Amino acid sequence: MTVLPRERLIYTISQLLDGVRNVAVGASSPIPAAGAMLLRALSEKRGTQRVRISILGSVEHNFFTNGSVELFDAAGQGRIDAFFLGGGQIDGQANINLVGTGTYPQTKVRWPGSFGSAYLYYVVPRVILFREEHTPRVFVEKVDFISAPGTSDEGVYRTGGPHALLTSLGKFSFDKQKKRFRLETVHPGHTLDEIKAATGFSFDHDAVPKPTPDPDAETLALLRGRVLTELAETYPDFARGLTAEIAALNQPVAANA
Repeated sequence: MTVLPRERLIYTISQLLDGVRNVAVGASSPIPAAGAMLLRALSEKRGTQRVRISILGSVEHNFFTNGSVELFDAAGQGRIDAFFLGGGQIDGQANINLVGTGTYPQTKVRWPGSFGSAYLYYVVPRVILFREEHTPRVFVEKVDFISAPGTSDEGVYRTGGPHALLTSLGKFSFDKQKKRFRLETVHPGHTLDEIKAATGFSFDHDAVPKPTPDPDAETLALLRGRVLTELAETYPDFARGLTAEIAALNQPVAANA
């Protein structure tokens, strides 16, 4: 059974969300959205806790009627258990930079901006940092601009913060006391040395980190069936592309001439 890298990410996200009741997903996050949908599908199949998903920009998978305004209100009231954030830069203390590189305001590169990231980082208990690109330009020793801080000084009331970091190479947890990441698993086909070389900050890890587990056949079938169908409503291009990758797995390999 071959599992595509993005399917592995989707499955891993569903595991990171295990136990949550309300998940909110940004408008440009197809993989986190698919992970949340997979968790919902698995929960319904197993008859366990109901999972509510709100994907900004979705008509069918969105309980909000007033977009981000309602998201911020719900998060502030403690009604959002998990959310996803990324960053142009992310450092070893889980600070994220969504503004740009260089000295502000003369930044050489400008990104979309912080929007509500700083607020949500403070109030959502389980923030999962997600970035497919795992390179030294993204994972830096210190971000050029802090859009949202990973940790706060003692005495600052804060119910939210980083829970994990997932990339195309591995899965990390975040220790709020140590203010450090810990590499938990390495995705199949990659190595600890590769991750060290691609990461601009130090992190904790076992001598031989475990491999990231793949979904079983039943879960994979659910992902390739119901979840992809649901995902197509909000992210048609992504769903179409992943469907094509899955179809290609079943194509016979041409024999060498």
